[in-house]
Amino acid sequence: MADLIRSAQYFKVQIADKPGELAGLLAPLDEAGVNLLAVHAFPRNRRTQVDVAPEDPTTFKNVAKVHRLKIVGPKTCFIVDGDDRPGALAGLTEQLSTAKINLVAVTGRSAGQGRFGAILWVKPRHVKKAAKVLGIG
Repeated sequence: MADLIRSAQYFKVQIADKPGELAGLLAPLDEAGVNLLAVHAFPRNRRTQVDVAPEDPTTFKNVAKVHRLKIVGPKTCFIVDGDDRPGALAGLTEQLSTAKINLVAVTGRSAGQGRFGAILWVKPRHVKKAAKVLGIG
């Protein structure tokens, strides 16, 4: 089966770097039924940056507004779902490298049951070119 690659809007949220903050961010989204395609959190400048890729960006923005979440975005990332195999991520990164597109960040993982997933971030000026290289533009 071929990899399914799609572009997705994501939003950045800064939270305190302490226990419970991520849970506090995700709980109102869960309660509102916001389905998340991806969440990636990492330390940044003594805080934590959380990148959230909602299935429905409009609903996410409405919930964020109600809960006074300070969001930045939308920006674009690429979400990959496919069959797990050796080199699954290597092939994708090679395609972008050959096209002279630098990856800003990558998260890849085995998803179990023979599946893998990845999130690819490129600079905004490279989004259209990356989409074309990845076969979605």
